[in-house]
Amino acid sequence: MGWIDKLNMGVARTPFGRWFRLEGSGAKIERAGSKFSIELRAGLTTFVAMAYIISTNALILTDSGGTCDCDRNEYGASCDNDPAYDSCLQVMKLDMITATCAIACIACVLMGTLANLPIALAPGMGLNAYFAYTVVGYHGTGKVSYQNALSAVCIEGLIFFVISVIGLRQSFARMIPKALKTATSAGIGIYLSFIGLQSSAGIGLITAKSSTLVELGGCPPEYRDSNNVCQSHHMQGGPTWLGVLGLMLIGTMLLYRLKGAILFGILIIAIISWPRKSAVTYFPYTDAGDESFDFFKKVVTFHPIKNTLAAFHWDLSSGQVWIALITFLYVDILDCTGTMFSMAKFGGYMDDRTQDFEGSTMAFLVDSASITIGSVFGSSPVTAFIESGAGIAEGGKTGITTVVAGIMFFIALFFAPIFASFPPWATGPALIAVGSMMMQNIVHINWDYIGDGLPAFLTIIMIPFGYSIGYGLIAGIGSFIFINSFVYIVYKLSRGRIVPPNFNSRDDWLGFIKRGGIKSNIAPWILRLFGKKPASITEYDSTSNNSITDDAMQVDELKEISVERSR
Repeated sequence: MGWIDKLNMGVARTPFGRWFRLEGSGAKIERAGSKFSIELRAGLTTFVAMAYIISTNALILTDSGGTCDCDRNEYGASCDNDPAYDSCLQVMKLDMITATCAIACIACVLMGTLANLPIALAPGMGLNAYFAYTVVGYHGTGKVSYQNALSAVCIEGLIFFVISVIGLRQSFARMIPKALKTATSAGIGIYLSFIGLQSSAGIGLITAKSSTLVELGGCPPEYRDSNNVCQSHHMQGGPTWLGVLGLMLIGTMLLYRLKGAILFGILIIAIISWPRKSAVTYFPYTDAGDESFDFFKKVVTFHPIKNTLAAFHWDLSSGQVWIALITFLYVDILDCTGTMFSMAKFGGYMDDRTQDFEGSTMAFLVDSASITIGSVFGSSPVTAFIESGAGIAEGGKTGITTVVAGIMFFIALFFAPIFASFPPWATGPALIAVGSMMMQNIVHINWDYIGDGLPAFLTIIMIPFGYSIGYGLIAGIGSFIFINSFVYIVYKLSRGRIVPPNFNSRDDWLGFIKRGGIKSNIAPWILRLFGKKPASITEYDSTSNNSITDDAMQVDELKEISVERSR
């Protein structure tokens, strides 16, 4: 037995190991295959895959102008040459770097400790862009002030917390058909890969084109226009080919089951990209490159939040504020719920009988609390990150993975120059590789029945094409309701005589209610409040006429998944 095995065994036998249900801990339900050393590596991988959010979120939110002010026209142009305004924006950017690291640290530690899930949280991409460019507007040219928008985010978090406590959010999530949950995971995999192929957070292999929307990119930076679109010299950019090399390295290491394959791949490409005299440097000799390199050279620094801490303005009289609040609510609930369920499916935590995953209630509570805390720091809504799949792919099975990621975000508060300098073509290959892994469950979709298959397909394609997990779920749920409601109405009117040829092969949408009963979908504390006994662990399975124990089922499922992945 090597020292790593002794370390894993020693940690598992401690109260720490039992809390996180490590294998060999003696916990009632252990996470099969979970080992302390693997959790550490998975946490590092998750953090590195998410590290781009530190600088990216700061840049996007800084574009909103924050609390900075100047005499501007409707386009914000008069602010561009104002030295005092530029100085304020620079402070805003540093505030947002600190805020991003701080809220990601708090959210990840809470998620890992309380929900025991390897799902990391941070300010969400997409929501931050909506916050900065649509709600507040570029340099504050929107119809809602930055301070009012933060108030809307804070209220959103409180509303989420309430509906999570009473169980509404969980019940809504359970009602999403099984085919759509599986499709969401596959759609997010394509979405993740699509992000990894772009230049903003990936290798730059795909770029925009007016006639066909997308085309092959890969051009050097000097041949891109102001919108980062290649004008010529396609596939001649060094960073793109370096990113392709990173993908091949990660793929080869994964093929041989080398531990830490994704993390090593990211680090190798990042280190190659740091020297300034290299043709693939992340710090070219430009104004932007000089600024980034000067920040990189600081290595250790800490910037306290100066202007955005609790910068609320509670003027909710504008209809635009309520439009923003409602939009935050429906997009975030669909995005975050879809991400959590897809990560649970990917990690093997989904219970097919209840269509729920272990720790879901606490996960939703942590998510909602993190949204409110993030607004105090001046950040846009916090959400679950699909990059968590990178850590899960490395073997992360418990909340230790997320806690480690949170600790790394805390360290990043002081080493932000390093962690904010991972080039996108270093992290992009990891996103593509993880995306490919998330496609594995697509075979479990019921493609034989069009009432399940078509909504699932729409979900899969609309997530990347609509660039939103929420829009994909809307397309899938909407089409599922229309098709299957029509079938149900015809079935009832014809008294069962007119049905599709393979009607009996459809997924049992509400099977989890039939098997678990209505009580299984109501928060246990609410049942106790009204003197009702919560649903028993042992429930009657109407499909097989057998008693099924939840704990036994989960242990067996996790063991099967662990054995399969260790082969």
